[in-house]
Amino acid sequence: MDLRELVSALNGFASLSLAESWDNVGLLVEPSPPHTVNTLFLTNDLTEEVMDEAVQKKADLILSYHPPIFAPLKRVTWQTWKERLVVRALEHRIGIYSPHTAYDAIPHGVNNWLAKGLGACTSVPLRPSAAPGSPAEGTHRVEFCAGNTEHLEMVLSKIKDIKEVSCLTTLPARVEGEEQTRVTLNCSQKALLEVVALLSQNSVLYHKTEILLLQKPLLPHTGMGRLCTLSEPVSLSEIIVRIKSHLKLPHIRLAMGTGKTLESPVKKAALCAGSGSSILKGIEADLYLTGEMSHHDVLDAVSNGITVILCEHSNTERGFLSELHDILASHLLNKINIIVSEKDRDPLQVA
Repeated sequence: MDLRELVSALNGFASLSLAESWDNVGLLVEPSPPHTVNTLFLTNDLTEEVMDEAVQKKADLILSYHPPIFAPLKRVTWQTWKERLVVRALEHRIGIYSPHTAYDAIPHGVNNWLAKGLGACTSVPLRPSAAPGSPAEGTHRVEFCAGNTEHLEMVLSKIKDIKEVSCLTTLPARVEGEEQTRVTLNCSQKALLEVVALLSQNSVLYHKTEILLLQKPLLPHTGMGRLCTLSEPVSLSEIIVRIKSHLKLPHIRLAMGTGKTLESPVKKAALCAGSGSSILKGIEADLYLTGEMSHHDVLDAVSNGITVILCEHSNTERGFLSELHDILASHLLNKINIIVSEKDRDPLQVA
């Protein structure tokens, strides 16, 4: 499969528009075209050891869940390990693609996989994703009608000079038997203040003005984190057994909520793969499940009677790769060979 055809298919599987604004997703390293992909290599983290494995297994494209290029590179030399990854990828004509938080958001992604470790449950995103591109621009829509006068032309001229105003349209309208012009525009929150200030200079225009908040429709089952409601409440000790089994871990880290014991029932669990503090904070639940949280966020949760389970960052993500292997094989109609890294592992271990 041609690289660009494969990238298009991967983008169709999980739209990059769902990724967080701070993230660096998509095709990060591209060999000179044409580039045919026969083997797709899946990894959670692209380390130098994993790159050795990808070269050995003759990978044509590496799908690295975490982007190996995050902070901008000022040079590409042999001095740092991330620069060496780029050098080696290009020398061996291997592309690098990263989906990261786009895979967190999708209904068939990392967080839904993590939720399976709790047992039978229903889940909803903690922070739902909005449909991309709707509305196209602006946070507010302003509408008003005015007579066809020189004053209207002057107002429109001044509105056009305001930054972050878009989609300005004028249409003929008949209001109370009088021929007028209906004006509509989209604008940002900042520009709205300037538009209103301008219109307020004319009391007639101001009183005829309508302001609408533009809200993008939410995508079902899509977004960051998950709030899971178990079909039947189970003890915390049973939840621990389930999570360790699902993640294939010999141990987890546990911070018991104030007043809770291992026999306390768990009915609602909030989870977020990776580093979940910002997503989980303030959510009412019996349990927080994530890879890592700051010390003070753990203390806050515990003081509110919420038990926290931490499994290390990538341990809450890596197991998804096996499921991803099968999903992508079907999505790509088995046109290419897909391999899951055997060298990829969490950098932390118990000593």
